[in-house]
Amino acid sequence: MPATASISTVRPLANWVGRACWWLRPLAELLLGTILSSPKIFADDTPVPALDPGRGRTKTERLWSYARDDRPWQGPLPPAVVYVYSENRQGVHPRSHLAEFTGVLQVDGYAGFNRVGAVELAFCWAHVRRKFFDFHHATGSPIAAEALRRIAELYRIEERNRGRSSDQRASIRQAESRPLIDAMKSWLEGELGRVSAKSTLAEAIRYALRHWKGLGLFLDDGRVEIDSNTVERTIRPIKLGAKNHLLAGSDGGAESWTVVASLIQTAKLNEVEPFAYLRDVLERIVSGKTKANELGSLLPSAWKASYAQAAVKS
Repeated sequence: MPATASISTVRPLANWVGRACWWLRPLAELLLGTILSSPKIFADDTPVPALDPGRGRTKTERLWSYARDDRPWQGPLPPAVVYVYSENRQGVHPRSHLAEFTGVLQVDGYAGFNRVGAVELAFCWAHVRRKFFDFHHATGSPIAAEALRRIAELYRIEERNRGRSSDQRASIRQAESRPLIDAMKSWLEGELGRVSAKSTLAEAIRYALRHWKGLGLFLDDGRVEIDSNTVERTIRPIKLGAKNHLLAGSDGGAESWTVVASLIQTAKLNEVEPFAYLRDVLERIVSGKTKANELGSLLPSAWKASYAQAAVKS
């Protein structure tokens, strides 16, 4: 809160934002529904602080991010992201959020995603790389350096592969990446027997081997990325926001945060100016110009196609 701001100024503004989010919530829920109906999505979560009334301190809550971005493989669906609030990081939350989702779920190694229903888990090579990178940075280990070199080869192939159709991506990966990954698995298994079982390096190798099936899913499915960086990028604005406004004022404030953040970040992904979008959408919803059964026309990608030019002129 700026030093010059007073409680009498901030409270009416917070109340106004809460009321605005009440009107916008059905639109954010619809957006979540469109993401969960997709055949392939990303998921991640991040801690956020919130006031804990009566205890004189903050508590740590979670915002879960569910994202879709088909652009790297020329997919037909527009990019989108929705944030969902929970009071903790228990696995029951993603299981509840994703109860109706069936498809490929690309995630980090968080065990809570392992018990999500009828999904196929794709894991993240960036997380594997990070473990070897940290160990190499600390020790200069030649084994870690070799792991990094092998992973870098996969990323060079992906760089050339980006923007191709899913079938083309899968074909190139089968021809170029699969031999590298098969060789890497044999190499990792051999090195695991040569290093201390209690070492951080052994932990990094075991992490990779434990997630090997999901790490290899991108070889067969051109829609799958080599990592989950797509959803990690949607987390960065949340972390930046937390640095600026510090915390959510209540559980209700955190819920409102997810509503407005979902719509703003999805607007940005679709190259829609957020202020013009939210101003026009709120006016249409509150005035009744757009009925409840027409909310799909106000999702950022649809709004861009139908209303953006008129909203800018106004």
